[in-house]
Amino acid sequence: MAEPAQSDIRQLRRVDLHVGETGFGDPDDPQRVAAVLDVETTGLDPESDRVIELAVRRFRYDPGGHITEIGRAWCWREDPGVPLPEDITRITGITDQDLIGRRIDDRVATDIISSADVVIAHNAAFDRPIVEKRLTDLPIKQWACSCVEIDWAAAGFEGRSLGWLCAQAGWFYDAHRAQGDVDALIQLLRHERTDGRPLLYELDGSSSCDSFVIEAVGSPFSTKDALRMRGYRWDPKAQVWWREVMEFRLLEEQAWLASEVYVSGKGARALGPRLTRRDAYSRYRLDSPD
Repeated sequence: MAEPAQSDIRQLRRVDLHVGETGFGDPDDPQRVAAVLDVETTGLDPESDRVIELAVRRFRYDPGGHITEIGRAWCWREDPGVPLPEDITRITGITDQDLIGRRIDDRVATDIISSADVVIAHNAAFDRPIVEKRLTDLPIKQWACSCVEIDWAAAGFEGRSLGWLCAQAGWFYDAHRAQGDVDALIQLLRHERTDGRPLLYELDGSSSCDSFVIEAVGSPFSTKDALRMRGYRWDPKAQVWWREVMEFRLLEEQAWLASEVYVSGKGARALGPRLTRRDAYSRYRLDSPD
């Protein structure tokens, strides 16, 4: 049997971050500090579930989005006071025994996150509410979500799950553990697009823009499938379909709603959607529709 051609083989390298200066970018340029964090929890509801693992790592970066220095890793486990669901143990590998008597160091965790200019998570709509609920002294910070604030398709990627994105960039790691997810995201943000700019450059720019929560109030029942396919989510409390878009996509979204939802003959009970402006300090908080 013939050996496969080299072009038919793709090698993945384990994510392995090193503390200290990276040798990239210009450390003499004005620097910002980011804190990347991730949590493992007892479930998927940020309002009712509890943190069992919190990981955070800071880094410095220059105006070009190049990471110039990486800080040490911090990771804590915490006993939630309730037995872990079997699915959580299966996914994370964390057991009840691993958590007995463990607790997050509130002061240290709060100080580390507070020292950053921006906090980054790959699912900030989940991570921010549950972290702010757990660390009650955490000040209001600028947050960025790498999952939704990077145009992954335009960058040449498929999907948005962290593990699959990393694999496409040539990396693998121990997924579904807070520290592994943090380091993988930092490595991914260093990945350069075809224009030579790191993905962090795009995220830094988009996170500084305002966004709008669009609530399709009065939308007719017949448009629910179109709204879902468009990316809208159902809020059972407010009884409304909603999604959030960056400001530069607002006119496009309003045009789609006008032609597909609020057009004459559809039976809409309102003239148009309700808009709420948000910035990086207010996005992904518990008081948002999600």
